Amino acid sequence: MIHKIRAMFIFEILGRPAEHIKETLSQLVDKLGEFPGIKIDKKKVHEAKLVEQEGVKDLFTTFAEVEILGDNIEAITNIVFNAMPSHVEILEPDELTIKNFDLSTFLSTLTIKLHRYDEIAKTITMERNFLGNKLKEMQEKINGLEKGGNKDKVEVKEEKLEGKKEKPVKKEKVKKKKK
Repeated sequence: MIHKIRAMFIFEILGRPAEHIKETLSQLVDKLGEFPGIKIDKKKVHEAKLVEQEGVKDLFTTFAEVEILGDNIEAITNIVFNAMPSHVEILEPDELTIKNFDLSTFLSTLTIKLHRYDEIAKTITMERNFLGNKLKEMQEKINGLEKGGNKDKVEVKEEKLEGKKEKPVKKEKVKKKKK
C-alpha cells in the first residue's frame, strides 16, 4: 500500500500594503494545489500585522500554514524548491524509506538549484564590482576637475550608440548687446 506524505508548510511574506501581501500569499497557497502529486488538505492565511521595529515604517508581515498530502518525496521537495517555505515539517508517516534512485534524483535536483544560485550570485558580484569601479573612476574625474580649478574643461568623447556616431553638442556663445 502506498502511503501519502502529510506535511505542514509555513510561508511568510513581508511588504506593503497589508491587503496586497495577504492577497499575494493567498494566491501562492492556492497555486500549491497545482503542483503534481499535491493535494492541499488544510490552509490558513493569517491577517497582516504591522511590523513594530525601530526604523521600520508602514511594513506589514503575514504568514500561512498549509497542510498538504504529497504522493511522494519528490512532490514534497518540488514545493520546497519552487515555493521556498520558511518551515517544513513532515507529519506522517513516522518513517520514510527512500530508494537509491529517488535519493539520487533529489540530490541531483538540489545540486542543479545550488549551481544556479551560485551562478546568479557570481554574476551579481561581478556587476557590483564593475559598477563600483565605474563609480571610483567618475569620482576621480570629479576630484580632478575640482582640484584643477577649471571646472569648465570637460573632455568629451564620441561614443557609438547602436552603430551610429553621436557628435558632441557645441555650446554657442551669446554676444551681449552694448547699450
